[in-house]
Amino acid sequence: MIKKNIATNEMGFVFNPATGDSYSMNSTASSIIKWMKEGKSVSEIKKSLLETYDVEKASIEKDIEDFIQILREHNLLTN
Repeated sequence: MIKKNIATNEMGFVFNPATGDSYSMNSTASSIIKWMKEGKSVSEIKKSLLETYDVEKASIEKDIEDFIQILREHNLLTN
């Protein structure tokens, strides 16, 4: 899902070398990006978040959908 050339680090920094844009993310967003780079599916990511945080499934699903839309808008995802 995440483009292979997108650089990330443990501190939540994301860099798109194709555009020169950089972003800072919180720890949850950083975990999602890391899991995407590892090839985890959205379902697997949702499961991991539900196991980690005490939140409703519907809330996690909406938050992930919103986050994926943001990644798409910033051209960080593959087609």
